[in-house]
Amino acid sequence: MSAITMRHLRYFDALSQQLHFGRAAEACAISQPALSLQMKELEDILGAPLIERGARQVRLTGLGEVFAERARDILRSVDELGTLARAADGPLTGPLRIGMIPTVAPYLLPRMIQRLQASHPTLDLRPRETVTPRLVEDLLEGRLDMAVTALPVSEPALLEQPLFAEEFVLVRPLADADAPVPPPEALPEMRLLLLEEGHCFRDQALSFCNRAPTIRNLMEGSSLSTLVQMVGAGIGVTLIPQMAVAMETRIAPVAVARLPAPRPSRTIGVIWRRTNPLGRHYAPLVETMRSLAPGGTLSPAEGHALSPASIPPGPATA
Repeated sequence: MSAITMRHLRYFDALSQQLHFGRAAEACAISQPALSLQMKELEDILGAPLIERGARQVRLTGLGEVFAERARDILRSVDELGTLARAADGPLTGPLRIGMIPTVAPYLLPRMIQRLQASHPTLDLRPRETVTPRLVEDLLEGRLDMAVTALPVSEPALLEQPLFAEEFVLVRPLADADAPVPPPEALPEMRLLLLEEGHCFRDQALSFCNRAPTIRNLMEGSSLSTLVQMVGAGIGVTLIPQMAVAMETRIAPVAVARLPAPRPSRTIGVIWRRTNPLGRHYAPLVETMRSLAPGGTLSPAEGHALSPASIPPGPATA
């Protein structure tokens, strides 16, 4: 009788995630018939079906669901054994899969990659941009090594290290540049533009605005760039993180102002699995990332608020 191989597990893991033979085959860099043959062979070894094959997609059987979870555990353990061997060699080398949320990536990722490549030339950086829930899932499943996101994440299996803190600022149409800055309780009464569901920045902004009973005229966008351009078109107002101001407002006819105290803010940090054998080697990477904080560096214990110098306390045009 044939034995289950790591190839079977990796192919089945891809199929269980994609639920589509074509996409899973592409992810595994093999042909679709070859993947189908491997899955049939795996089912023959087990003597039970793992997959319900449909015309356009596949579904996992009850056994398939359980098998997928166990296969993922095995693959993660095998990957960590390889990581353990890398850790024994000394300085970090090889691939480093790092994720980042969309409200940070455009403003931090290019500089971070450049700095890390200079300080750790043997690293093969493999960045990925997606929302926090997906980053956490990919970390727990071993598809990422570390991620940069807003803290706290509060996942017991993950370690968190703060990098920097920053304020949210108000973006209004240019015509409102000389108008008084509205107090926080007035924002829910305005036409407020926020990111669509799934973005942690949306939740943070809503938490700040929910001091009022309800938010009226709420509109959504897919990116900070979209929100700022909509504000420039006179559609409403929005909140953006301070690190995004320079890039997002340079071509939009908008006004930017700091909000009255207590101002909304967030802490950006890096997270990774507690069980990651390379975790003890991440301290230099964290320090490099911390040095890129807009406005200064961050103490590991206390954090560091960004300098407000770039955003005047009163109305300011971009």
